[in-house]
Amino acid sequence: MLYIAMTGAKQTMLRQASVANNLANVATPGFRAELTAARAVPVIGGTGVPSRAYVVEQTTGADFTPGIVQQTGRVLDVAVNGEGWLSVQTPTGEAYTRNGGFEIDAAGLLKTRSGLVVQGENGPLTIPENTRITIAKDGTISGAPFDNPAQAVEIGRLKLVNPSERELEKGSDGLFRQRNGEVAQADAGVKLASESLEVSNVNPVDQLVQMIGSQRQYDLQIKMMQTVDQNARSAAQLLTLTG
Repeated sequence: MLYIAMTGAKQTMLRQASVANNLANVATPGFRAELTAARAVPVIGGTGVPSRAYVVEQTTGADFTPGIVQQTGRVLDVAVNGEGWLSVQTPTGEAYTRNGGFEIDAAGLLKTRSGLVVQGENGPLTIPENTRITIAKDGTISGAPFDNPAQAVEIGRLKLVNPSERELEKGSDGLFRQRNGEVAQADAGVKLASESLEVSNVNPVDQLVQMIGSQRQYDLQIKMMQTVDQNARSAAQLLTLTG
């Protein structure tokens, strides 16, 4: 009983950390909530009947429910309209996100607000100086001088992908990658909403309820551990008296 209660309390703490992470990203554009579940694992080894088990909390994946698309009026903001992902370059390779809040750095590179390079179909995208850009629904980026908007030219196209959700896994950085480690191919069927951002799909009320439930479950596990300790003390006292 003590062992089961101890493992239950530990894994409840891990669930609480996952819920806290979801709540911390309520305002993060394109964020996908983490889903967790507990499972029983038999204790292998030792003598006697194999009846002992402990609990393991694990992340079963992410909630792929789309968030609401909100207009921002900012030309460097885009939201994936429906299924699909934006491609970014990380130190460990290509990854995918739904956060389309972009910036242009001093060198003209198109980056996310967290500093990751945005991938185009032919590599990173460089925006010429003193250029006003527009991003079309198919991801095509066009630019024109501020003093002559009529001279718009195509700069490149965002790499938009749409791998199967079953093939994606969420990393600790909040980005998604294919489980097999391969790079997803561009998908012309993915469409964007210009001057918009997709809000997080985290339901704060649901997460708060889960947090309260996890806290109560943790308190129950601690109370069970205290009960075991009290039973052990009572048994020791009885043995002393009988001795």
